[in-house]
Amino acid sequence: FPPGLHGIYGECRRLYPDQPNPLQVTAILKYWLGGPDPLDYVSMYRNLGNPALNVPEHWHYVSFGLSDLYGDNRVHEFTGTDGPSGFGFELTFRLKRETGESAPPTWPAELMQGLARYVFQSENTFCSGDHVSWHSPLDNSESRIQHMLLTEDPQMQPVQTPFGVVTFLQIVGVCTEELHAAQQWNGQGILELLRTVPVAGGPWLITDMRRGETIFEIDPHLQQERVDKGIETDGSNLSGVSAKCAWDDLSRPPEDDEDSRSICIGTQPRRLSGKDTEQIRETLRRGLEINSKPVLPPINAQRQNGLNHDRAPSRKDSLESESSAAIIPHELIRTRQLESVHLKFNQESGALIPLCLRGRLLHGRHFTYKSITGDTAITFVSTGVEGAFATEEHPYAAHGPWLQILLTEEFVERMLEDLEDLNSPEEFKLPKEYSWPEKKLKVSILPDAVFDNPLH
Repeated sequence: FPPGLHGIYGECRRLYPDQPNPLQVTAILKYWLGGPDPLDYVSMYRNLGNPALNVPEHWHYVSFGLSDLYGDNRVHEFTGTDGPSGFGFELTFRLKRETGESAPPTWPAELMQGLARYVFQSENTFCSGDHVSWHSPLDNSESRIQHMLLTEDPQMQPVQTPFGVVTFLQIVGVCTEELHAAQQWNGQGILELLRTVPVAGGPWLITDMRRGETIFEIDPHLQQERVDKGIETDGSNLSGVSAKCAWDDLSRPPEDDEDSRSICIGTQPRRLSGKDTEQIRETLRRGLEINSKPVLPPINAQRQNGLNHDRAPSRKDSLESESSAAIIPHELIRTRQLESVHLKFNQESGALIPLCLRGRLLHGRHFTYKSITGDTAITFVSTGVEGAFATEEHPYAAHGPWLQILLTEEFVERMLEDLEDLNSPEEFKLPKEYSWPEKKLKVSILPDAVFDNPLH
């Protein structure tokens, strides 16, 4: 019996001693045999809730496969018992049981497979407080529950297996307005508010797909007294997003691509070597991970001891040797100062620019857009951020496909005024262009098709 699987089953048996053989959704063709579903199993338990805490009866789903179940390198590289097992976590989900429902719906298993596919393909791990923009009812109904937040499961304890530690991250279904509040402020703050509203989750954050009102409609004071005050005081904890984005170096003539490393949709950049790419990925990963400190990682990607990461180390971090990045000559990817840049975003990414400016830069922080289609990234930095390679003298600087843009507080305030209509997406017509000629900066909001089809 696979020891990793045994460890998770043990925790499930502790919670559900009377359900030794729960209903289970199984991947017919396992991922390690070429199948499409990374999770080998999703177990489904009936949880009676806790009437004393006002916790309703619900279905409890637990995934098996994001952690290392087998320890023989068929899916995850075995890295020892001290660190995380595989990606270090499994997903759980709590769905309110409808009256008369005798068996759990199976759609949450497919939802969990979708999230697992994202983790395996991107190698981005999830952490408590993270959000997932889904843009569709989680159960393909007409529900307002169309996005997700992630938090620690309230009942399942971390498990030590022979292949490392496994924690349990619970998916919490939320409305669009709640997702936006989590982006503008922080996920943990919104999770705390959801816990205080029984119909919106209660203490165990149980998802009710029939919930018709947001927490702000249920209690209008929550928006002003908690969220708005939190945004003003704390800014946003969101330090970066995966996005549809690109950038052009307008300071070079288009035909002069011999020495250009800028990435733009529709052109083939000079290929970076595998080592170059790994170094950039590692550095970008660190830039996205270090949420709490207004410091960008050094470009040589040396490990930074003593920094408190808000996010757990990614799987890459645990697999790569301490010195893998240090042997790459720094001059392989030299920093270029750019005179003029053109930034391109799809509408969803563009709608986050005011958050980036108001919630991050005005609080002395940085914000990164990481392209979902390649290594391209755009990091906005404020003058208070240390370690950036963009400076007030040269506010646009590129290191390979990573562009940094330094914005002064004065320019941020002006941009917020000019970008006011990004807050009203219903009145938006694409494509839309914003330009600041004296700053030599242009921003375009483009249809998704431009990013989905590079030849468009």
